[in-house]
Amino acid sequence: MTLIEVCSNSLQSAINAEKGGAHRIELCENLEAGGITPSPATILMAKEKLRIPVFVLIRPRGGNFVYDDLDFERMKRNIAFCKSAGVDGVVIGVLNEDGTIDIERNSELVQAAKPMQCTFHRAFDRCENPKLALEQIIEMGFDRILTSGQADSAENGAVLLRELVSLADSRIQIMPGAGVNSKNISAILKATNANEIHFSAKQKKGDNDGYFETNELEVRRCAEQVR
Repeated sequence: MTLIEVCSNSLQSAINAEKGGAHRIELCENLEAGGITPSPATILMAKEKLRIPVFVLIRPRGGNFVYDDLDFERMKRNIAFCKSAGVDGVVIGVLNEDGTIDIERNSELVQAAKPMQCTFHRAFDRCENPKLALEQIIEMGFDRILTSGQADSAENGAVLLRELVSLADSRIQIMPGAGVNSKNISAILKATNANEIHFSAKQKKGDNDGYFETNELEVRRCAEQVR
């Protein structure tokens, strides 16, 4: 079975995703900035209301993935809060200024997160050497990598994604994400050999400019395509 993870930018979005057939949620806020860590109340209420696993994005701000000491301390404290709230996993990623993996800080975050699962997010797509980064991420103990195959979409990054799945050799999950929808989800899975996939299924919410919410019907369409 293909596992469907939906990136949800609010509690209502997460509820919509579960109703549509998502198997797991990546919970965040402010998708317009690429996503940041949601509020404690949102995290707690998601755990109260959802039956499926909830992973929380640990990202203190938008922009790049190079963090100063204050940013990093916030990340550690957010991970500690997630653990205390019974969160199932966290989604993290820290880079050095030269585009390499910050092994020391990522390792510290993975250790702090245990026994929660850890996903290395799309910071991977900014790595200079994806094959070396793959091995480093595996060595640090991550459970999966969310990636578009270093392209603008998972569809366009399918060649690298397929290679990463092969190189991973079941040591870690490679989860395609970016630009995934009900029209291309089957083709992406076939082209990459991945067995997990990530998308947001977002739609504009009413007349609220700039605010998007997960579309339950689109999640359902995607779920039907991969059954």
